[in-house]
Amino acid sequence: MEQPKTRETRIERRIASKEHRAEYQAAKDSPADHKPKLITSRSVAGQVHGAGAIGSFNTWLAVLVTRSVGTMWAAYVFTVIALVGAVGLVTNNPFLILLIALISQTFLQLVLLPIIIVGQNVISASQDARAEADHITLTTLHAINVQQLKMLEQQGKMLQQQREILDLVQKKGIAMPPMESGG
Repeated sequence: MEQPKTRETRIERRIASKEHRAEYQAAKDSPADHKPKLITSRSVAGQVHGAGAIGSFNTWLAVLVTRSVGTMWAAYVFTVIALVGAVGLVTNNPFLILLIALISQTFLQLVLLPIIIVGQNVISASQDARAEADHITLTTLHAINVQQLKMLEQQGKMLQQQREILDLVQKKGIAMPPMESGG
């Protein structure tokens, strides 16, 4: 019979690199030592195609095409292509039908689609790297917050003890010396 999962038997479901797990543990262990990282697309661009000149060019072109196709101007161009194709079908113009078929089936499907997927891979890699860096920073902030809460708890206990001492002193009728001003 399977045991219910408790905190002790909880299964770790995160899939993270060894480096991320090490940084995560370091952030928890000593949050004051953490230095936040700025992760940009350029920071991780070499991970998809390599850091060489060809890899840099491929990354640049893929992101450029992906971002360009995701605009209203590209939507207008694709609308014009579709309308020209519709005109070609209605007028039974074989030249227009063939031209639009070549543009849409050859260029758009065989060339543009893979470039967009590569661009999305590059963008996704940079988003993943940012998410990991943010996770470490948030873990650090959480650890600092927990430390601050413990300190506040201790201060609260000390203030409560001081209040109890003052109450006992007042109850006994012992005169307290006047407090000196700090100025």
